[in-house]
Amino acid sequence: FLVGPGDCSDEPCDAFVVEETEKGFQCRVEVPSPLYKYIIGKKGENKKRLETETRTSISIPKPGVEGEIVITGQHRSGVISARTRVDVLLDSFRKKQPFTHFLSFALNHPTIQEKFLQFKEEVLEKCSKDHGVSSSLFQNPAKLHLTLGTLVLLNEQEIQKACDLLQRCKEDFVDQIAGGKPLTVEVAGVEYMNDDPTMIDVLYAKVHMKDGSDRLQVIADQLVERFIASGLMLKEWDRVKLHATVMNTLFRKDPSAEERSNPMPGKSSFKERESFDGRNILKLFENFYFGEVRLDSVHLSQRFSSDASGYYATSGQL
Repeated sequence: FLVGPGDCSDEPCDAFVVEETEKGFQCRVEVPSPLYKYIIGKKGENKKRLETETRTSISIPKPGVEGEIVITGQHRSGVISARTRVDVLLDSFRKKQPFTHFLSFALNHPTIQEKFLQFKEEVLEKCSKDHGVSSSLFQNPAKLHLTLGTLVLLNEQEIQKACDLLQRCKEDFVDQIAGGKPLTVEVAGVEYMNDDPTMIDVLYAKVHMKDGSDRLQVIADQLVERFIASGLMLKEWDRVKLHATVMNTLFRKDPSAEERSNPMPGKSSFKERESFDGRNILKLFENFYFGEVRLDSVHLSQRFSSDASGYYATSGQL
């Protein structure tokens, strides 16, 4: 995992070790196999250029085989320079990967699914004439969830790292804040993400603790803070916006599209979204009651997946 200057949670800041060998110096880098191709470049150009300019040789495992990239060279300074450049490359490409996992609370309790379907039916009955409103916008009831944050985990080791961190969070603060009991939350009312109610892309249900406390928010904020500090999650906002998506214009094209798909530079994902006019929905359903649910676990959910219950497949949970 890459350790930038401000990220010393797990490793010391001079994060890499250069070993002396019989022939000179070497440095090993753990790199998830999906990122090898960025180091290699078209027809091996990146790798060749790196090797020439730093006077090192870089050995990379075969595509798809998890392992280490090994940098060797006659001079310690060359090896350090190559390693630094590899880190910068990896960091920038990791940021461009679409996310693979997200931390979630499941809200797909049968009573909530039932109320959600009633909401869908009533919206379609009363608002189907409004611009852009159609049944393809609605979330799949079995997948109703609260998103805490998104992650890019590119191999088993990284998934394991995230699972371990979840367990540490449980021991360090979650059990204490929750007092060892599930958090009872109410799902009620709807809100939208952007500023113009005539052009909505994401409509979500609001969630609050039944006891009026902010414990859910505190747990969410602390989890995300820990995941950002470990380098497993990129910082997106100052505090976690707990939201349960009920309608999303991304679903129109692709029902398995999840939360904010990081739009890739150059892909026109936003131009293709047809927003909907949500003024009537907001008026008619501002206090719609979806029910209450007891939250007792945080899931490390896999994007674009389903398990037997219809919820996202879980790579780990707390």
